[in-house]
Amino acid sequence: MKRFFRDLRKYWDYIQYETRASLKSEISGSYLGWIWLVLEPLCFMLIYTFIAGVVFGSKTDYFPIFVFAGLSIWNFFNKTVTSSVKLVAANRDIVTKVYVPKFILLLVRIFVNLFKMFVTFILLIAFMIFFKVPISWNILWVIPIIICTIIVTFGVSSIFMHFGVFIDDLVNVTAIGLKFMFYLSGIFYQISTKVPKPYNTILLCGNPIAFLIKSFRDSLIYCSGVHIIILLAWFGIGIILSIIGIRTIYKYENTYVKVMRG
Repeated sequence: MKRFFRDLRKYWDYIQYETRASLKSEISGSYLGWIWLVLEPLCFMLIYTFIAGVVFGSKTDYFPIFVFAGLSIWNFFNKTVTSSVKLVAANRDIVTKVYVPKFILLLVRIFVNLFKMFVTFILLIAFMIFFKVPISWNILWVIPIIICTIIVTFGVSSIFMHFGVFIDDLVNVTAIGLKFMFYLSGIFYQISTKVPKPYNTILLCGNPIAFLIKSFRDSLIYCSGVHIIILLAWFGIGIILSIIGIRTIYKYENTYVKVMRG
């Protein structure tokens, strides 16, 4: 881990530069430009609000905000994990021509998606003001929740990034797995009330994204605290996954070059 933090300091300027370049590249060919960062999650919020709120008659308080908050966390996790599978192949020129610790490529994607998530948070705050959502000191739980989300996402993505170099079909498997996970994470429904016991407890404890989304909503919208023990448990698991991923990447990153050139 000393090597990790040493490389992180050494390549910090590169991470910032690539993050800005990636963001500019994503919106450069678009007529709406930066507006898409807000428009995309907003459109999905409206779709899910219509389906669950109008078609299925959901009675959840502040339902549009409920959906938007869930999508903010989910999109960060989903986009990062999805892109991590082919991240080495997508940066073939960098991997084969110059040495950059491969986890740096993942950190760039995380910062790009983190920026997008924070943009959606601005819109989320605007919605809360519009719908007059009450706020309490429990909103401060948002900070450790976001930190835990980042750590878990990095840990999972680092492992997927490694295996994605060697397993071509992992892209399809990941897409299917994430779609399944989407419906088990309570994006547009309350797991605690819509899923019967004991399966709701199993989902909320065993699915980190479901737990983090619920905790995020509880602290932000419903003025509730979070389950500290479960939050700490998933933070610890995220740290363990991150250490495993980093060590694996360091051990095999020279092999990545051979695979790319082969």
